[in-house]
Amino acid sequence: MGDDTQGWTAAPGAAQRARSVLAAAWSCTVTAEAAREEFVGAHSVTHDGRVLLRAPEDGVLLAAAVCAPRGEPSAVLEFADVAPVPVRGRIRARLWLAGRFSAEEDRLAFQPTRVVLRQRSGAVIVDPEEFADAAPDPLATAEARLLTHLADCHPDAVERLTRLVDPASLHGAVRVQPLAVDRHGLTLRVERVRSDGDVRLPFHAPADEVAELTERMHVLLSQAAAASCPRPLQRHRTDREA
Repeated sequence: MGDDTQGWTAAPGAAQRARSVLAAAWSCTVTAEAAREEFVGAHSVTHDGRVLLRAPEDGVLLAAAVCAPRGEPSAVLEFADVAPVPVRGRIRARLWLAGRFSAEEDRLAFQPTRVVLRQRSGAVIVDPEEFADAAPDPLATAEARLLTHLADCHPDAVERLTRLVDPASLHGAVRVQPLAVDRHGLTLRVERVRSDGDVRLPFHAPADEVAELTERMHVLLSQAAAASCPRPLQRHRTDREA
């Protein structure tokens, strides 16, 4: 896979990116000692990044987690960030939280003591205090709906946005899809026959809600309308239509 990037100016920091993955995740995998189990729709997240999990009281995995020796991490929780639009390599990031479970009313509360975020660029260890203090990106829980709508209902807009991409990044492109969006910008996945790369289109100002995101996208499209169509994409479109 290619690793080309363009215009990557403002972007979420590692702590906020980790919190965004956690906020949008619907499932998680819990590993404790030799036991491993996946939970779907069974967790929630507190404002400080603790994970509250509903699980069977007689579960072997959670019994092992709660009964682990004091002072030692008793479990590892894994979350996958999957692109909502079909692209190559749909897993955009993985988040691992190591820590301990404790009983809290009718749920188990998980306190992370070690946070590791792995993205395309590599793995980053996130300070647990920074993780607790960080807030998810304000668009994190709406991102899947927004990107799916853009890809399915406005493919012409996606193609128009490629006019803002350096022609060198589009060389050999066979498909361009929206990969991610956050308050700072939109990321496109440029797929080629044997490789792919990601291109960042930054917004002129952060978007803290969907209404602001709509305005930021309109600005990008206006900029694209004023730009000339890059030759590599023109050649690809001509070959496809022929």
